[in-house]
Amino acid sequence: MTTEAVERPAYVPPKDTPFTTSIIEVLDQLRKSGPMQNIVFPPYPELLRKLQEALAQEEPDLNEVSRIASSDVAMSMALLKAANSPLYALGQPVQTIGQAMNILGLDNTAAVMTGFLAQRAVKISSSQLARFWERATKRAVAMAFMSRKLPGMSTDIAYTFGLFCHMGIAVMAQSLKGYTSTLVEALARIDRSFVETENVNHKTDHAVVGALVARTWRMHPMVVAGIRLHHDLSSLGDSTIDSDVHTLLAAGLVAEQLMRVHEGLQPDVDWKTFSEKAMAWLQITDDDMAAWQEELSDLLADL
Repeated sequence: MTTEAVERPAYVPPKDTPFTTSIIEVLDQLRKSGPMQNIVFPPYPELLRKLQEALAQEEPDLNEVSRIASSDVAMSMALLKAANSPLYALGQPVQTIGQAMNILGLDNTAAVMTGFLAQRAVKISSSQLARFWERATKRAVAMAFMSRKLPGMSTDIAYTFGLFCHMGIAVMAQSLKGYTSTLVEALARIDRSFVETENVNHKTDHAVVGALVARTWRMHPMVVAGIRLHHDLSSLGDSTIDSDVHTLLAAGLVAEQLMRVHEGLQPDVDWKTFSEKAMAWLQITDDDMAAWQEELSDLLADL
């Protein structure tokens, strides 16, 4: 593998173009570019299409959502498990899909179903990624937890972003020869970032690939933008970027750090570099972090 250094420029939206629109337009162009021709993107799940169509109606069809959830035993179990988890549980055991939907709410029901379908669509075979979906689920729960602490933050968008944030890693591992070696190299290097190493070796990175998966699967534009930018944290606070995207990125960085503390891991480079900026944007303190760590540890321990 080449060791040539590479600069990965931060995303800059075209002047006078709404941010989420411009980033999706750029992604659509990238999908047709050379490096993407070597990547096999997971197909858009049929059940996810049906779910999104049911939710897109002026008055979402709750019966159709319930039918979709009940059509797959494993997905039904995933909903019941989520509704009975400490994040949502109200004390009484949830035993039916209807009860689970009432506890979770429609948006969170859809987020859990989307997560289940993602895990089915993207199988993990690499030993380096053995804990991929376990950590993705923990990140999603951490983001949902934080959405309850941050006014105006959508729980389902937060959960979906947390789950899909690193989806590009799993997709690249499936598609690109030598990518598992890139993972080892990227984690070991201290002279450049993870995504810079990906770009040197493969001419793209997991933030772009993951955002394209989310785009292909017709996820909320905020989720697509958040995934694309989750390693472009130098842009935090930039006036050209939607404030809700900043909040998602900052919360994602905090959630990752809370997870790492829970797992006994050292802070990563992004946290060391951008923690003050992220905490300032969210208007949280070290005391908030400590309190959240204690609450979240109980939730993560049950996963």
